Amino acid sequence: MSLGLGILGCGSVLAGPYSGMIEQLRSRDRVHVAAVYDVDGRKRRGAASYYGVDPELGGPESVIEDPSVSVVLVLTSMNEHGELASAGLRAGKHVLVEKPLATSLEEAAELVELSRHADGLLVCAPHIVLSPTFRAIHEAVGSGQIGRLLSARARYGWAGPWWGEWFYEPGGGALFDLGVYNVTTLCALFGPACRVTAMTGVAIPERVVNGRRLEVVAEDNAHVLIDFGDARLAAVTTGFTMQKYRSPAVELYGEEGTIQLLGDDWAPEGWEIWRNSEGSWRVHPESAPQWHWTDGLRHLVDCVETGGTPVQRPEHAYHVLEIMLAAQAAGRDGTAREIESEFPELRYDGPWTATEAAHLAHDHRTHDGL
Repeated sequence: MSLGLGILGCGSVLAGPYSGMIEQLRSRDRVHVAAVYDVDGRKRRGAASYYGVDPELGGPESVIEDPSVSVVLVLTSMNEHGELASAGLRAGKHVLVEKPLATSLEEAAELVELSRHADGLLVCAPHIVLSPTFRAIHEAVGSGQIGRLLSARARYGWAGPWWGEWFYEPGGGALFDLGVYNVTTLCALFGPACRVTAMTGVAIPERVVNGRRLEVVAEDNAHVLIDFGDARLAAVTTGFTMQKYRSPAVELYGEEGTIQLLGDDWAPEGWEIWRNSEGSWRVHPESAPQWHWTDGLRHLVDCVETGGTPVQRPEHAYHVLEIMLAAQAAGRDGTAREIESEFPELRYDGPWTATEAAHLAHDHRTHDGL
């Protein structure tokens, strides 16, 4: 039976990325859009017209309480994520919330606790642990192909958005929008962090957003150092301060070798591994170039249909948020912070299969009109 989607936030995240995933699922009659809402009337009416739903709903609660909505997508500005995701779970709906799951630990803790007793599933972005490339690296690390992980470097950034003032206001910032990917990747490979320090700041104090000049308050430049215990350290470089780059997104250094994730961890382009025992680089080309970072929606639908448990758990998103908040605090006063939460080990139900890859490839070709 097709699941009804209720979409909160009809801006750039829906218009480009998620619309493609929704179309893939709609084409196979797995979902349909039942309701949409955005505070911007133009965006709301545009999305409602496209999906053929009521353009004049009174607010987010109208979407959440709609009996035809089974899955709530929270694609709003970051400060609204926690409240809306909680409302969706309280209403008995499945919820996908974009990153971060909340902007305070108190709100995030309440959401995690609620998810443990709610009727619906909670899936939190980012969804990078679902990519076949990440899964291959996770397996290589877990099976000891480069020995014990000792050090790592991760990076993601760009010049910054020219839409959405909230990216640069309190509750926004480069860590919440960009660094979250790298922090998630590193924790998924190293395990839980125990200590964090950072240098953060505003490198470009004014930005032009939606045609007007805006004072930047949230950090647009950050270098974060994460201690995973036993002198195992990793660095994250992120910011709205990078024009271009060509180096791997993630480099993992083990006792017996090195792994590099090519491209970005949210848009992988394959990976390569050096093992001392072999004395050469082994390159693994991207196995699923059609994979997209919105795959969490497909995964959530799979879990609802089969009764499965999502790979990414709310506890993962909470741990990553604690690290990012600790980094922001350390950037202000120079004091390292201890991390108290855990990052549970990832559990995959099964391997990435050729059949699943073929389905995604078919969906990708259909959506692109090939």
